Amino acid sequence: MKLEMSGQTVAKPGEERHWVSSFYPVRGRTQEVIGIGVFVSEITERKRAEAALREQAEAVAETARQKDEFLAMLGHELRNPLAPIRTALALLRQCGSLNPVALRAHDVMDRQITHMVRLLDDLLDVARITNGRINLTMQQVDVRQVVAEAIDSVRGLIDARHHQVETALPPGPLIVRGDVTRLVQVVVNLLNNAAKYTDEHGTIRVTAATEHAHAVLRVTDTGTGIPARLLPKIFDLFTQDDRTLDRAQGGLGLGLTLVRRISELHGGTVEARSEGRGRGSEFIVRLPLAGAEPVASVPDTDLSEVSRPSIRCLLVEDNVDAAQMLQCALELHGHEVRLAFDGCDAVDAARAFKPDAVVLDIGLPRMNGYDVARAIRLLPGLADVIIVAVTGYGQDADRRKSCEAGCDHHLVKPIELNQLLRVLGAGRAVSSRQ
Repeated sequence: MKLEMSGQTVAKPGEERHWVSSFYPVRGRTQEVIGIGVFVSEITERKRAEAALREQAEAVAETARQKDEFLAMLGHELRNPLAPIRTALALLRQCGSLNPVALRAHDVMDRQITHMVRLLDDLLDVARITNGRINLTMQQVDVRQVVAEAIDSVRGLIDARHHQVETALPPGPLIVRGDVTRLVQVVVNLLNNAAKYTDEHGTIRVTAATEHAHAVLRVTDTGTGIPARLLPKIFDLFTQDDRTLDRAQGGLGLGLTLVRRISELHGGTVEARSEGRGRGSEFIVRLPLAGAEPVASVPDTDLSEVSRPSIRCLLVEDNVDAAQMLQCALELHGHEVRLAFDGCDAVDAARAFKPDAVVLDIGLPRMNGYDVARAIRLLPGLADVIIVAVTGYGQDADRRKSCEAGCDHHLVKPIELNQLLRVLGAGRAVSSRQ
């Protein structure tokens, strides 16, 4: 039997010390127990080391928690100013034909906003994946659809750099089991990388095939290539090639890290190949093939044709610029819009206006968006009103909070206008995972 004891000694009063005592029977010649032996060992240093390790682990956990909170706040604060800019650009498109100079300026701003949003998404996604806080919605996915969606997503960058994209895909389905959104993100990041590191008028080739029970996706470019010294660490966090002072390629060095982490979460691998400077590069993603089940379609990105009957919409947003821009855009599409700039006014406006839908910011003065959603649900005649949370907070925990508060959808700023129009047109049938 062992017994741990703590206390102080006369030799060192005021100092806590620790011992462990082991008790064992003392037996005589005929094995009868004639006494009890005690062996005492001092374990003070071990106890101190254990306490130091616990404190260190607690400090690391607290640092990680603070980092997550900071990144969430950073994403929210940086997304907020982008929302009215993106809506204003959509309004410019809808208000009439633009002359060539204005159209070019519009397209440049739109591409740069998209680029900023992707940088933010990459930064936040790396933090989530590193901490194991990313949830995958696994289903059967056709790799051909993933490639098509990814190419469409980066079309602006590819066209701006005058690249040619070639594809070689199988005639029939190539099915893997995975999260549609994350798999599209893998291919988007590879295409972005190829487009950025290939001089204008280059060629990017995307192929997919079956090899040894795996779907194998290859993205090849005619770009600057990868130095041999960089190949072993190309997927490491914040790794980038040498840069000139103009930082022509831009980025944070996160895209390829996400490609590897997401591929590994799907039970796959990724590797990079290059014959060196000026010889282009090839990235190869291998994912396990799936069995026969219903195949999930990648969401259609052309939302402009969605039927949207006129509705009464309450728009709650404390950023006046964002509220007014979104109001103009929704009114151009035939909707009747009322504004509220804080939580308490939102509840009063909902009571008087009786909206069909509420577009609701979460970070509001006087009453936060979650409490507003709960209060509106309790108003007479509004139990079934469509509530769309539109916020800069996009982590899984934020989406759960929106759902628990009674929101039907959770959209992350800066939203695409067509995305919001589709949600309003489809009502509660659209997945709140958006």
